[in-house]
Amino acid sequence: MKAADGGRILFGAAAVFFGAIALTWHDAATWQNTAHLWSLPFGVVIGAGLMAAQIAGGIGLWHPRTLRAATVALGIVYVSFSLACVPDIIAAANVYDKFGGSFFLFLSLVWGALAAYAGTETDAARAAGLGRAARIGLGVCAISFTLGQALDLRGTAQGVPRWIPPSPMFWAILTTIAFALAAPAILLNRQARLAMRMMALMVGLFGVLAWIPRVILLPGNHFMWSECAETFLVAGAAWTVAELRFQ
Repeated sequence: MKAADGGRILFGAAAVFFGAIALTWHDAATWQNTAHLWSLPFGVVIGAGLMAAQIAGGIGLWHPRTLRAATVALGIVYVSFSLACVPDIIAAANVYDKFGGSFFLFLSLVWGALAAYAGTETDAARAAGLGRAARIGLGVCAISFTLGQALDLRGTAQGVPRWIPPSPMFWAILTTIAFALAAPAILLNRQARLAMRMMALMVGLFGVLAWIPRVILLPGNHFMWSECAETFLVAGAAWTVAELRFQ
């Protein structure tokens, strides 16, 4: 399996995972910021439709014949999810949302979908242009990830399992620095591919070490399931962008 295929497969699997739990549990702990979709006219129908489209798009990423259509479907879904986060930015409920945390989290998935779409392009120049756009977009999202962690280091540290030495605060600071170093590398295209691969690895390891054990220990906590799915979605998106031609 090629590295590019690995990112796309992880991205698709996480999309199916997130869509499945959201359709299973209709609560704000699962949907989080996307629960704002419920307030729209026919919001429940719209939300369910988007989640179903996410599942279909995730499955479609695994098959070459459906890949292009799947990337379009996922792009529409994640743009919708990003826009659903705008009310929290306006309300500035907390430091993370004040700086568009969840908005940029879902926006990073848009760039992952765009990267997967670029991989279907037969025109090399067009594929490179789309890849460049995905790279720059992901770099902007990395800035938001840096700010989100830096402005709430204590909250970030609380998400790190205490059994990992030397301390949760150490890893909160180290991962914040990693995001801060990755952002300019990605934006300026200086070792950008390495930076995105390392970012994908870091986020993916956090999902394995932090969220999967919590899902196992607290299966009734829907927030844990949602965070786990979103973490692997971001890892898959970053990995997918990293394997593109964007120079």
